[in-house]
Amino acid sequence: MSSTASAPSPSVRRLAAPAPGWTKTTDVVVVGSGVAGLTTALRVREAGLRVLVVTKAMLDDGSTRWAQGGIAAALGEGDTPEQHLSDTLVAGAGLCDEEAVRMLVTEGPGAVRRLIATGATFDRDDEGEILLTREGGHHRRRIAHAGGDATGAEISRALVEAVRTDDDLELIEHALVLDLLTDAKGRTAGLTLHVMGEGQRDGVGAVHARAVVLATGGLGQVFSATTNPAVSTGDGVALALRAGAEVADLEFVQFHPTVLWLGPDAEGQQPLISEAVRGEGAHLVDADGVRFMVGQHELAELAPRDIVAKGIMRRMQETGAEHMYLDGRRFGAAMWEERFPTILASCRSHGIDPVTELIPVAPAAHYASGGVRTDLRGHTSVSGLYACGEAACTGVHGANRLASNSLLEGLVFAERIAADIIERDRLGKLAPRHEDTTRPVEVVPLLAAEARAEIQRVMTRGVGVLRSADSMAAAVEGLAALAEPEPDKSEFPQVETWEATNLHLVASALTAAALLREETRGCHWREDAPDRDDENWQKHLITTLDEGRLQVG
Repeated sequence: MSSTASAPSPSVRRLAAPAPGWTKTTDVVVVGSGVAGLTTALRVREAGLRVLVVTKAMLDDGSTRWAQGGIAAALGEGDTPEQHLSDTLVAGAGLCDEEAVRMLVTEGPGAVRRLIATGATFDRDDEGEILLTREGGHHRRRIAHAGGDATGAEISRALVEAVRTDDDLELIEHALVLDLLTDAKGRTAGLTLHVMGEGQRDGVGAVHARAVVLATGGLGQVFSATTNPAVSTGDGVALALRAGAEVADLEFVQFHPTVLWLGPDAEGQQPLISEAVRGEGAHLVDADGVRFMVGQHELAELAPRDIVAKGIMRRMQETGAEHMYLDGRRFGAAMWEERFPTILASCRSHGIDPVTELIPVAPAAHYASGGVRTDLRGHTSVSGLYACGEAACTGVHGANRLASNSLLEGLVFAERIAADIIERDRLGKLAPRHEDTTRPVEVVPLLAAEARAEIQRVMTRGVGVLRSADSMAAAVEGLAALAEPEPDKSEFPQVETWEATNLHLVASALTAAALLREETRGCHWREDAPDRDDENWQKHLITTLDEGRLQVG
């Protein structure tokens, strides 16, 4: 099934037509500094290839360091990759690529051990065995964690340290990637970027490379309230669309069920209350103390995230409440301080003491199950362009991500991409080193930086946890209004205007896919089509940008 998207799209393909003020040449450029990007960079460097890491903020400012719960892998006694496979397929609601999942769960334990060898330290028991916890959708304890609830921070620390101590691995921080460069044969030949702040490479420039790896993270900033950091503006997906790459499953945005509720007008990055808190025995309750998830699923509070988020939203509708509660008072002070110190400090900083009080929680945008479409080696539909991590759609997550599979996916696919680049270099299949590139020549009017907040409000109202044809039609109208530049007005090219423009393109593509999928599946919940429809919709929706128009089908 093919359709021209009804959502607005840019009138032309490119953000800008930069005349590079500086150029640099390398073998591989990796965009992003999370677990996926840094693992790729380190593994490629081990083979002797030249690598440049580009990140929009500081090296440790990506989404990885915010991950609390941990990394899922069949490391425990009695657990098997086959059981991990089964839980992942169930969570994915019929849209997982089983081959991709089997590869993930089979290669996952070894990848975690190599991460440990790189320097990451996980929590262990008195016998030295890795401590494992349980999260939503998992039937076994298989979540390895660090620092209690600071797993992402520890993984980020270890990888950043490894990168910074590799004198041959180059780095450009505070750099926003603008567009892909291609050679005369249409192969990836590098990218253009804008570097901010102090440094020798300020302004717009170009990096010539034989391969480009997008590991830019998520798109949570499309919504007003999200667990994602401010840098998660969907830049990789936007770049890929403008470069002619396919993206898939954008309608499946996972809303984490338990995000600290800070009030009806809270915007931006919100504090996450890890699923591991429920995994250790905390209960979801309403204002009357009723455990409303009991009876809705065999795992109750530990059902897959889409089911728990829907359960919370339904109870909020039934009771007229703005939030539900998480009850972890039974833990006691010692367990909170030892197992969940980060969450405890976050709650207390907002005036809530989970040792003695209920924690107000509500769903917020968390994870994009879709992204740039790849195969099992991270190839996109554009030659020489790879994608991994949350920016990619590998087929692992399907319609809803299983808890703590994200760090594992980034790790496993990073290693596979690195192996593919190394092999292709050995066989002479990477593009040759040269600077004969086709540069962007078309110009897109940049949106004002202030448009970001309005895009977020439009998307939260119309394409949030609960969706309908009417709500999404209103979002289409709102996005269309934002796409119309004022006469004779051109925004100054800067990071904020580029981010707003990227957010608009990604929001438009997400809305188009969500409007087309007329069913409820996984984390795509349509009030006007409440049932799952395998006969018509057990398939992926692929989005492309063709001559300035979004095509979804």
